[in-house]
Amino acid sequence: MDHLAAGAQHGRVLDAYKKALATAASVAAYAVLVRSMARELLPDELRAAARWGAAFVRARLGAAEKEQHTVVIRRQLDGGYSENQLFEAARAYLATKIDPRALRRLSLARSRCKEADGSSSWTTLLCLEPGDSTTDVFDGVEFRWTSMETGGGDDGKRGGKGGGDRGHRAPRESLELSFDAEHTDTALERYVPFVMATAEQLQRRERVLRIFMNEVRSWHGFNHHHPATFDTIAMEPDLKKSIVDDLDRFLKRKEYYRRIGKAWKRGYLLHGPPGTGKSSLVAAMANYLRFNLYDLDLSEVRVNAALQRLLISMPNKSILVIEDIDCCFDAKPREAHSAAAALDQAEDFDFSSSDSDDGVGAPPRARRAGDLQQQKLTLSGLLNFIDGLWSTSGEERVIVFTTNYKERLDPALLRPGRMDMHVYMGYCGWEAFKTLAHNYFLLGDHPMFPEIRELLAGVEATPAEVSEMLLRSEDADAALRGLVEFLRERTRRRARQEAAIDNNQVVEEKGNAA
Repeated sequence: MDHLAAGAQHGRVLDAYKKALATAASVAAYAVLVRSMARELLPDELRAAARWGAAFVRARLGAAEKEQHTVVIRRQLDGGYSENQLFEAARAYLATKIDPRALRRLSLARSRCKEADGSSSWTTLLCLEPGDSTTDVFDGVEFRWTSMETGGGDDGKRGGKGGGDRGHRAPRESLELSFDAEHTDTALERYVPFVMATAEQLQRRERVLRIFMNEVRSWHGFNHHHPATFDTIAMEPDLKKSIVDDLDRFLKRKEYYRRIGKAWKRGYLLHGPPGTGKSSLVAAMANYLRFNLYDLDLSEVRVNAALQRLLISMPNKSILVIEDIDCCFDAKPREAHSAAAALDQAEDFDFSSSDSDDGVGAPPRARRAGDLQQQKLTLSGLLNFIDGLWSTSGEERVIVFTTNYKERLDPALLRPGRMDMHVYMGYCGWEAFKTLAHNYFLLGDHPMFPEIRELLAGVEATPAEVSEMLLRSEDADAALRGLVEFLRERTRRRARQEAAIDNNQVVEEKGNAA
């Protein structure tokens, strides 16, 4: 009996096992059928959303052991009435991190960058599609960016008047930044500011530069396409490197300037003979920093008040340029101007005039003193903006003065703290010539180079003069021959001048002896 009972139980187990296998086979068959139908019938967007949902669930379940924090960066704020600048910055930053080969679907977008001066420029960006994500690593910490979009729907609270679209809301875009909870401080205090700063640098590099000129009390701008760069400008390499390093150091020292209590600005005095590349250096600085240029013509400014208005209206991240500063003010020292102004003020006071209500003679009204101080443009008004009380009216500004005659400048302009770096733009040397030869003919060496090097060491020729000779022919040999002849003639002229000076000295000595 026991044997028969055991056999019957074994048969039931076998039947259950067969039924389970049949059910599993049926489920697998149905799954294959459903997958095939989904591939044929469902659109790519819906299947991508399903894959993202499955991956999202797996990620959440798998990360249960470690707490995650998520920062949501919405595209619009205040109920959709203002743009979130952090969203645009994050999107510009992620465009540099997206690998087009790693994602099946990408979005292209055009972004308009509006400048403080009212100008704007357009950039094309690679963007994540809603549901897609990418990973970034910062200081060893992994951050995951996910693009999200909430669909539109009916919202009675925001319904409009009339029409079939009453209460309809457009889809809302956002970016989610996910990271381990232990790295919250790193994310908020270091990573997000890093993303903002990187996006700002990208925007600065891509924007169209403009140059502004002053007319009376306002600026008028034009697009600036000067091709000069630090790679093409003809300068001694060590001097060029020192300027680039100084500019880089200036850009990184915002907190340093704030800590020491100084305005975040930098001043450069470019001096040297005409034709040595001072204006080209200014253009190279603008292209390197991606700062707009403000070319101040002081002949258009009549009083200090107008000058202050112009300078205060300049936005941050700009370069103020005053060319030929030695021609803008009288050559006499500032103390002479102060004495003359004081004398004029004393002569203009009329103590017999009566401006009071009771008719008794009284000093002029207080405002007349201010009018007298602003009756003309003075060097003091400019210096007050450079390092006086008005110097903090803006941040991250570069001030450049140029002059052909440094010795003519008022000592007040040369005082330490006004012009931080004095750059002498001298005659064309060997290294500067090699830069020009490469610019014009892509030459690194030539049989005429040794003679040219020897000639340049003995004569004074500006980079502008050398460039003019190289421009006269598109054939390198012909252009270099012309340059050699030009330098030889300059050498012979210098020899004749030195001989004439020696002869004059001999004549003077004989005359004194007689």
